[in-house]
Amino acid sequence: MGRTLQNTMINLGLQNACDEAVYQLGLDMEELEEIEEDAGLGNGGLGRLAACFLDSMATLGLAAYGYGIRYEYGIFNQKIRDGWQVEEADDWLRHGNPWEKARPEYMLPVHFYGRVEHSASGAKWIDTQVVLALPYDTPVPGYMNNTVNTMRLWSARAPNDFNLRDFNVGDYIQAVLDRNLAENISRVLYPNDNFFEGKELRLKQEYFVVAATLQDIIRRFKASKFGSTDSVRTVFDSFPDQVAIQLNDTHPAMAIPELMRIFVDIEKLPWDKAWDITKRTFAYTNHTVLPEALERWPVGLVEKLLPRHLQIIYEINQRHLDHIACLFPNDVDRLRRMSLIEEGDTKRINMAHLCIVGSHAVNGVAKIHSEIVKTQVFEDFAALEPEKFQNKTNGITPRRWLLLCNPGLAELIAEKIGEDYVRDLSQLTKLHEFVDDDLFIREVAKVKQENKVKFALYLEKEYKVKINPSSMFDVHVKRIHEYKRQLMNCLHIITMYNRIRRDPAKLFVPRTVIIGGKAAPGYHMAKMIIKLINAVAQVVNNDPMVGSKLKVIFLENYRVSLAEKVIPATDLSEQISTAGTEASGTGNMKFMLNGALTIGTMDGANVEMAEEAGEENLFIFGMRVEDVTELDRKGYNAQLYYDRLPELKQAVDQIRSGFFSPKDPNLFNDVVNMLFHHDRFKVFADYEAYVKCQEKVSELYLNSKAWTKMVIRNIAAAGKFSSDRTIKEYARDIWHVEPSDLKIPPPNEPRDAGRDKTPNGTAA
Repeated sequence: MGRTLQNTMINLGLQNACDEAVYQLGLDMEELEEIEEDAGLGNGGLGRLAACFLDSMATLGLAAYGYGIRYEYGIFNQKIRDGWQVEEADDWLRHGNPWEKARPEYMLPVHFYGRVEHSASGAKWIDTQVVLALPYDTPVPGYMNNTVNTMRLWSARAPNDFNLRDFNVGDYIQAVLDRNLAENISRVLYPNDNFFEGKELRLKQEYFVVAATLQDIIRRFKASKFGSTDSVRTVFDSFPDQVAIQLNDTHPAMAIPELMRIFVDIEKLPWDKAWDITKRTFAYTNHTVLPEALERWPVGLVEKLLPRHLQIIYEINQRHLDHIACLFPNDVDRLRRMSLIEEGDTKRINMAHLCIVGSHAVNGVAKIHSEIVKTQVFEDFAALEPEKFQNKTNGITPRRWLLLCNPGLAELIAEKIGEDYVRDLSQLTKLHEFVDDDLFIREVAKVKQENKVKFALYLEKEYKVKINPSSMFDVHVKRIHEYKRQLMNCLHIITMYNRIRRDPAKLFVPRTVIIGGKAAPGYHMAKMIIKLINAVAQVVNNDPMVGSKLKVIFLENYRVSLAEKVIPATDLSEQISTAGTEASGTGNMKFMLNGALTIGTMDGANVEMAEEAGEENLFIFGMRVEDVTELDRKGYNAQLYYDRLPELKQAVDQIRSGFFSPKDPNLFNDVVNMLFHHDRFKVFADYEAYVKCQEKVSELYLNSKAWTKMVIRNIAAAGKFSSDRTIKEYARDIWHVEPSDLKIPPPNEPRDAGRDKTPNGTAA
């Protein structure tokens, strides 16, 4: 979520008033804003997407809740020591959190372990261990519409009789100390991005958030006029018309068997009715196609922790496979491929399969990704129910990612096309009229230059490095992962360095290359990549032959509040994943909206950005998905590229020989060995096209006016990538609710002031 103060002032229309009031108290609002800690309750794009979605849902007047875990420790703080990443705990609640309100009156029990008893009256899950879920509510204000939604985060609490009701009578002290075991569930965020780690505590977290949330939803449904009761039982027929639950990846997949358990075991609905309601309630968003990221929980672990849920999953699977056997008799291989249970040394539950079978809609997050989901990853399921599969291209909130972080540009745009674009970003197309307006071109360039100077000052203050603000700011910020190919950027840096040294007199367009992002603590290769970038920076930044022509900076502890500083200052945005690996990307959109040009592959939302702006207004290079597939078919041989390309050979040899690590010449052996022998992401295959494309970038940068005109064309084409557009599509195609752009009357006006504006029909 990042910081909340400035976003709240903007959405409430109070920023100028607050700035002025604080100034009159002899304080500086910007200094005050810097004191607030980021709420870093997610890993990367997935968690930030949820935050943008909350902003858009409130702005569109949807009655929507964001549910999650109130981690005591969020994503770790990254320190760089001697070029290596070192993790520190993110104690973000140390000074308290003024934005949250604990709601002990809505505390709910969550059960673990135990056993299942079957009787004539049905299944009973008994002898369980109970953990309490304490909700904390954070307000989510819409933009200037007097709407405030809720983000409800659950914190784990031990019940007061924890460990005191059984055999521990003697050891009261130990029993109280053991409360930590229960409360550890919400202690810390698992720091993996695009990687599955099948740990028991992680499964506990996933079930914890799901069980508390579903109880909360059902409590609210029963309290509404729709939860009508005939004598004793609630009638749940209207449940899917009143409730839509969107599964953000497979992490909350246990919600499907949990809702079935509530309906069948507790509410005593017949299976078929319960299953129909469940399917109509859930929809699933897939966020990755990397096989190592797909959640596959060992059956033994689920059986121990959630025995009843395993039985329900088996029953779902049995009925699912019976259905497929009817349609495709004697096709045992299809049954094996489509089963929710994977056979092998350890039987596993494929959570993506569970989500597909248990949802009425499945979507990818960019056109190309949704195609890959349909035709490759889940092709058997798409063949069965093609109408279930959709695309919903990701977006970003223009409130945080333009108004908040780039007020200079936001104001400049408003002067030309008015202020309405903030709620309807498609209006940015009006900027096309000004692409040849010399004054506007100069003003856009001036805003960018001011942002660069401000960021250069920040870098000087924080990192004690002096950088040239007239150099091209070439920025690559995102989680460190092999598929995102920070290594390819690194090879380009080394290539530029070698070219400067080979011919110091030759014209070279000065660059400041900024790379930032966190590596998962257990991801050895990602940590080596960080060390390599820092080792290269050490050599490049201290070579007198290079001077101010080339500077390399590794940006420590990349997070939302730092993104808000670096993105508005960026000239060139690096989006260089191997085609077919980045589901969408959202950083790409933030850079586009803030006046950077993109160098990128035809991957994720880059494809649609090129479609919107015209491919000639992005620097697109390298293999397409088809080329990657073809190269896999032929077999990728890294050695071929190394032998054919002298500059690549020189760069790789320097890494291998210890040119960048003279004290330990073998330091980067693992990296070099990977690049030659098991590089799944084919860095060498795109190296030549990448370097050539970068030459075109430098050439255009020399012509400031032509560069800025291309920038304006990009900003004018960024409208599609508002999360408001994305959420309208979810609302229309999946949730079946109507967004409302009506402004609720403010609290100081009588309630009926807005009555005549209220449309017919019931709020969802």
